[in-house]
Amino acid sequence: MTVSVDQVTQHLVAAAVPHVPFDGWGIETFKAAASDSGIGLDAARAACPRGATDLAIAYHQMGDAAMAEALAEADLAGMRFRDKVAEAVRLRLSVIDDKEVVRRGSTLFALPHMAPDGAKLIWGTADAIWTALGDTSDDVNWYTKRATLSAVYGSVVLFWLGDETDGHHATDAFIDRRIDNVMQFERVKSATRDNPALRPLTTLMERLTDGIKAPQTATRDDLPGIWRTHKSS
Repeated sequence: MTVSVDQVTQHLVAAAVPHVPFDGWGIETFKAAASDSGIGLDAARAACPRGATDLAIAYHQMGDAAMAEALAEADLAGMRFRDKVAEAVRLRLSVIDDKEVVRRGSTLFALPHMAPDGAKLIWGTADAIWTALGDTSDDVNWYTKRATLSAVYGSVVLFWLGDETDGHHATDAFIDRRIDNVMQFERVKSATRDNPALRPLTTLMERLTDGIKAPQTATRDDLPGIWRTHKSS
């Protein structure tokens, strides 16, 4: 999911970040960002109706964009695909300048009423990684790939926040273990699909999921699954 963050919001995010470790993603940070950026509170509210929540969301999306740019410049030649995914996750963490800013964001999106926004952001990160790696799936696999990687990335961030090893070596090892788990799951899926004894079951599942298609680009801001009511013409 690629989401454009406008320049006003980018300026506000940049001004907010130094305040977040002390005041969190709250009203005081939002006011300080409006003042420090010279944008002014009224204009800041017009750009970000939800205040600091919109800034926290934009901060995460900007990190996804930075990761995609870094991944595009990375030399992935000769890497196994599982290593490319692991490298993308590492790059996503590497573009974060201040761990405490992410910790404060994790606290915000752990609140019950903010959980849907948090889930959507993690899904967006998984989608950004798969898209950057050239994923072309357009069926149910589009969803399963992103759901699996969302779980991986969410657990990696929580581990990374508590990792105090030099160079985050423990996180590197954790990423490898989690990606290995994903690859094992994919191997089980393949073996199940190719098992003649289970063919009736897999055929039924294929029929049930045959109509599931990846969302079109124009509607991808609905991810990971906001129900929309469409009026018939």
